Amino acid sequence: MHLHHMDWVIIVGSLLICFVPALFFGKRAGKSTTEFFASGRSVPWWLAGLSMVATTFSSDTPNLVTDIVRRQGVAGNWCWWAFVLTGVATVFFYARLWRRSGVMTDLEFYEIRYSGKAASVVRGFRAVYLGLFFNCIIMASVNLAACKIAGILFGLPRWQTLVGIGTLNVIFATHSGLWGVLVIDMIQFFIKMTAVIAAAYFALKLPQVGGLHGLVEKLSAPQLAPDGKTMLHYLNILPDFTSNWDMAIAVFILPIAVQWWAVWYPGAEPGGGSYIAQRMLSSKSEKDSLGAVLFFNVAHYVLRPWPWILVGLCSLVVYPKLSDIQSAFPNLDPSLVNHDIAYPAMLVFLPVGFAGLMIGGLIAANSSTILTHLNWGASYLVHDFYRRFIRKDATEHHYVWAGRFATMGLFLASCGMVYVLQSAKDSFDIMLQVGAGTGLLYLLRWFWWRINAWCEVVAMVSSFGVSLAMLVLKRNGIEFTTASSLLITIAITTVCWTLAAFFGPQTDRKTLIDFYKKVRPFGPGWYAIRHEAGVTDEEARATHENIPLALVGWLAGCTMIWSALFTVGNLLYGRTGYAIALFAVFLVSTTAILAVINRLWSGKMVTPEQEQAAKNAQE
Repeated sequence: MHLHHMDWVIIVGSLLICFVPALFFGKRAGKSTTEFFASGRSVPWWLAGLSMVATTFSSDTPNLVTDIVRRQGVAGNWCWWAFVLTGVATVFFYARLWRRSGVMTDLEFYEIRYSGKAASVVRGFRAVYLGLFFNCIIMASVNLAACKIAGILFGLPRWQTLVGIGTLNVIFATHSGLWGVLVIDMIQFFIKMTAVIAAAYFALKLPQVGGLHGLVEKLSAPQLAPDGKTMLHYLNILPDFTSNWDMAIAVFILPIAVQWWAVWYPGAEPGGGSYIAQRMLSSKSEKDSLGAVLFFNVAHYVLRPWPWILVGLCSLVVYPKLSDIQSAFPNLDPSLVNHDIAYPAMLVFLPVGFAGLMIGGLIAANSSTILTHLNWGASYLVHDFYRRFIRKDATEHHYVWAGRFATMGLFLASCGMVYVLQSAKDSFDIMLQVGAGTGLLYLLRWFWWRINAWCEVVAMVSSFGVSLAMLVLKRNGIEFTTASSLLITIAITTVCWTLAAFFGPQTDRKTLIDFYKKVRPFGPGWYAIRHEAGVTDEEARATHENIPLALVGWLAGCTMIWSALFTVGNLLYGRTGYAIALFAVFLVSTTAILAVINRLWSGKMVTPEQEQAAKNAQE
C-alpha cells in the first residue's frame, strides 16, 4: 500500500486523539493499585461498557470473522454468536454479585468464596496460568494479526511490527493504568467503527463485487468452499441442516446447546471473568455494573459484525483461493498465508484518506486489546500472586511499579508466542479446547454452596490434561473433530469436578456465611447457608432476589440481540419482509427487557453494606 500525505496526517491525528488524553492519568494511576488496576471503583456504566466493546474489537477480530466466513459461510459465526447466552446471563445473574463482592480482581474472589490452602492454591495458580500463559496466547493472536496486516500493507517482517506496536502499547499501559486504558478505549471505539464501515463500503464498490446486489447475486447459489471439498451457502445465517449435518453440529448445535455454558473463553466467560469482571468491579455501583455489561453485549453482537462479514464475503469474490492472495502479494511470507489474511488483503483497495483512517483504526484496535490484557494480566501477577504470596508488606508505590514491570514482561513473553501461532482461528480453537468443561463450574459456584476450591483445581487439571491427551493422540494419528474433542473434554471435566464437590474437603462454614452476607447470592442452593446466617426472606428480597424475573430478562435480552443482528443482515441481503418481522421481534423484546430492568431496580435498593451499617447503628 502506498500512503499519501493525507493518509499520514490522518494516521498521526487519530493516534494523537486516542493516546494524548491518557497521558493525564499517569499521576492518578500511580497513587495505588486500586487506581492502577480498578480506576478507584468509580467508572460510569457507559465508559465501562465502551471499554469492554473496544477490548474485544482487536486487530485479529476482523481477521477471525473473515476466516470463519471463508471456511464456513456467515452461519459459521454462530461459534461466537452463541456466547450471547453467556453475556446476557452475566447481565441478569452475575454483574451485581461481582460488584457486591468488592474484590479488586476476579481471582481475589477465591479467598472470600472458599477456605483453606486450596483457595490460596487456586488463586495463585490461576494468577500465573491466566495472567501469564493464557494471556500471552491471546496477545500473541492479536499481534499475529497485526503482523499479517503490516506484512500485507507494508511488507514489514514480524519483528519490526512487534517493536512498533510494543513500544506504543507498553509505554501507555505502564504510565496510565486502567484509567488511561478506559479513555483510550472510548476514543478508539469510534475510530475503529468508522474505519471498518468504510472498509465494507469500498469493498462492495469494487467492480468485481458490484455492490450489495452483485454480492448477493454472486454468492446466493451453493459454491465450493476454498478447501475444495465442501459446498456452502455462504449467505445463510443458519447452517444447512440437510446436506451438511456435520458442519451444522459444529457451528450451531454444539455452540447453542453446550459451548456457551461449558467453555471458558476470555470476554465471554460463563458468569463473567477476566477483563469483563475487571470492568464490573471498577464500576461505581451495581446499576453501573449491570448497565455496562448490557451495553457491551448489544454493541458487541449488533453493531460490529456485519462490516467484517461483508468484507469477508467480498474477499471470496476477489480472492476465491489462498493462491490468489499469494499471487497478489508475491513478497508475502508464505507462512502467513491463511484465510484470515484475506481481510488485510482487501484493504489495499481503500482510497486516499480512508487508507490512513483504516491504518489508524487498526492500530487503535490492536492497542485497545493489548492495553487491556497488559493491565489485566499484570493485575493478576502482582495483586494475586506477587503481593499475596511473595511480598505482602510493601508500599502501594512498590506494587504499582511491580505492575509496570510485569506489564513489560508480559508483552515480551507474548511476542515469542507470535512465532508459534499460524492463524486467528487456530488460537480461537486452542482457547476453547483448553477452557472446555470449566464453564458450568463458574456459573454454579455463585448459586451452590457445595462447590469448593478443589472443584476449581480438579476442573483446571482435568480440562488441561484431556486437551493434552487429545494433542498426543493427534500426533499419533488418532484425530478427533473439534466438536468431538470439546464434548469429550467437557464430559470428563464436568464429572471430575462434580465428584470433587461431593467428596472433596468442604468450604469452612464461617467462610460460606461471611460470603453470603457480603454478596447475597440467590437461589435454592444457598437456603441452608441463608438460614444459618440469620437472613430473612424480606432481607433477601431487599437485594432483588427474583430468579423468574431474571430468567425473563435473560430470554428477552438474547432475543433482542439476535433479532437486531439478523434484522441488519436481512436488510443488507435485500430481504425486506424478514427484516420487518425481525424488527418487530426486536421491539417487543426490547420493551420486555426494559420492563424487567425497571422491576429489578424498582424501590429503594438496600445493599449489604447499608444493612450492616444500620444494624451497627442500632447496636
